[in-house]
Formats: sequence, structure tokens, C-alpha cells
Amino acid sequence: MDALGDLPIVSVNELCRYVGQEVGMSDWVTIEQRDIDDFARLTRDDQWIHIDRERAARERGGTVAHGFLTLSFLSYLARSISFRIADVTHGVNYGFDKLRFTSFVPCGARVRLRQTLKAVEPKAGGMALTRHCVMEVDGSDKPALVADWITLVYTAAPAATTGGEAPPVGRAASSVARAG
Repeated sequence: MDALGDLPIVSVNELCRYVGQEVGMSDWVTIEQRDIDDFARLTRDDQWIHIDRERAARERGGTVAHGFLTLSFLSYLARSISFRIADVTHGVNYGFDKLRFTSFVPCGARVRLRQTLKAVEPKAGGMALTRHCVMEVDGSDKPALVADWITLVYTAAPAATTGGEAPPVGRAASSVARAG
């Protein structure tokens, strides 16, 4: 079976077929010092390891991206993966499970995202999609971060018959789809 990223647009009801499979890998993107500086200014996180080029070069070999800046790239990189769902009107972040920053991202490094669809289940009048995310750093054996990213997606059709919960996706009413 093809990975979801290789398929045309699918419906929410077809997603269960892809639970447990890699659904895509983004292109590489370079995290530049201007990205780090802008993030530091916006978040007021001006720790020297991010913005003091001279000290960072002397003590660490160079500046590094903020962990939360790296995390923020998930949205952009996920959009570059062909993970499109036909009947979704909008989606929102619900949260993260098992988020870990496992290595630094040096300024100028390239990162990319790999995603595996971990679970699809009814939640809050929509569907909760859990994607296992691995942010890879070019040339490194360790990823920059790993996390299970949970997003809620909503369709145009209201979930009228299930007391506000969206109907189950491709399964009996009492089950959800989860990776082993």
C-alpha cells in the first residue's frame, strides 16, 4: 500500500487505512541566523547560545536554534508533505505527547520532517489525528526532536447523530484506529 503522501487527496473516512504508516517526508529547510534572531526578538528568549555569535562560537562552536523555533517549523514542514484531506474545513492544534528535544540544531543546519500516522479517533466534534513526528538534522544521527503531534480536524458535515462526536472513521462505532 502506498504511503498517504504519495496518494491523491483522501477523505477522513479513508485515513484509518494509513494508521501505522509513514505518511510523508518534507523537503530540507535551512534554519538561518535571521530566523533565530527573529524568534529571539518575538519571544524575548535572548539566551546567548542563540544570539551571541562571538561567545557561542567560542564556547559551543556557533549559535543554535531555540527548541521552540525548531518545533515551530513543524507546521511549515507538515504543509510541504502531501498530506491533504478532502472533506476537512479546518484544523487546530490539540497538543503534543512525548515531546523531546533530542539534539541541538546548529545555525545553518538543514532540517526535515518525517511523519507516521499513529491514530485517528473521534474527538470534540471532529477527528483527532495523532502523527508521530521526527525532525531530522542533515548530517546527524540524532533527530532534533521527536513528538506525537495531535491535531483536530473538522469536516463540513456536522456530527448530529453521535452526541457531538464525529462518527468513527472506517470502523465499528466503538473502535478507533491506532498503530500497534
